[in-house]
Amino acid sequence: MKAIVLSLILATGLSVSAQADFTIVQKVETKGGSSEITIKLKGDRIRMEATPQMTMIVDGKTSDTITLMTAQKKFIRISGETTKAIAEMAAKYGGGTVEKPKFTATGKKMTINGYEAEEYIGETSTFKATYWIAPKFPDAAALLKQLQAVTPTAWSDLAKGMLDYRDLPGFPLRTQVTTGEEEITSTITAVKQEPLSDADFLVPKDFQEMKMPNVKELSRDQPTAPPPSRP
Repeated sequence: MKAIVLSLILATGLSVSAQADFTIVQKVETKGGSSEITIKLKGDRIRMEATPQMTMIVDGKTSDTITLMTAQKKFIRISGETTKAIAEMAAKYGGGTVEKPKFTATGKKMTINGYEAEEYIGETSTFKATYWIAPKFPDAAALLKQLQAVTPTAWSDLAKGMLDYRDLPGFPLRTQVTTGEEEITSTITAVKQEPLSDADFLVPKDFQEMKMPNVKELSRDQPTAPPPSRP
């Protein structure tokens, strides 16, 4: 299971609470080109518009996930229970315990979008990431707290190897992740603090639902991983 690393920046100096609404735009660059992702945060819900054709809505409290396919006017709803089953399958067949990366400051500094950022390295046996973090970014603590709140509880096992915003000493303005031969660079281009409609986090009335296969039944059909061989 792969996910695009999300990082954020706040464009205004207004004082906000952890429950404020945010619209975040970031540029994601890979070997195959670049794309723009729009993220909307409202309480413990997040809407991710990865492409004009596909949008994902996640409830961090229930772990319910909705994927909208705009062109077809269809959607797939995955319950929190099914999301948990998928996460358990990924953890089981993905190689066992997931390492939690440790963050180390390199001492390097760079100005990004007008803010001074410091370089931190996070590394495990399977990936390496570089984070440019602004320690004096306005309202960083509130934003980081809200970002952590939208991480689905069902992803707890997988999240052990993902970015934990509570570990960061400031706000990440740019993130570069290397896994294998793939490198992803994410740079924030804009953030707006403004009220968002509840409708942004609901399925449009004219969309039809597509049914998902039973993940638990699929998991029972999977072969059990053999124990590691000993010399």
